[in-house]
Amino acid sequence: MSWKIDPAHSEITFSVRHLMVSNVRGRFERFSGVVNFDEENPQNSSVEVQIEAASINTREPQRDAHLRSPDFLNADQFPYLTFRSKRIEVLDDSHGRIIGDLTIRDVTREVALDVAFNGKVKSPFGMTTAGFSASTRINRKEWGLVWNVALETGGVLVGEEVNIQIELELIKEQQTEQTAAA
Repeated sequence: MSWKIDPAHSEITFSVRHLMVSNVRGRFERFSGVVNFDEENPQNSSVEVQIEAASINTREPQRDAHLRSPDFLNADQFPYLTFRSKRIEVLDDSHGRIIGDLTIRDVTREVALDVAFNGKVKSPFGMTTAGFSASTRINRKEWGLVWNVALETGGVLVGEEVNIQIELELIKEQQTEQTAAA
């Protein structure tokens, strides 16, 4: 069954070391996707997400402009980051791993998301909703995001490791009359 991401109740956030002493956090404001969630056999599910690169937001306009530039995401030439699942590993009733291809700019690499199923409920508005939390860590250099500045005290301005956290609320797509009759 196909489920759509509810953007009003979902978020894709990240954090990266800055000056080797703190973490800068950010988010992507615009993304969409479809999850084919097989409730009986979760390993048969699939995920496809498209993130607008230009929607990056770290609450600092100059930094955001730099992150959109060719030094990082090159949002004009590569407007989307994408994730497409390849397989799902079920660990227990509420935990699993989604292995898939993450494409940033023109580079595609396999990543594994650690996922928690937070439950399913019927909303007061009659829709069936499910919640998931996911996380992973990537090395930005593996996607060609290599810009940096060496610090005179040692280390670099921007860390290589990017921690990604995802909170998704999915809404089950309503069956059409024709599908329900089949």
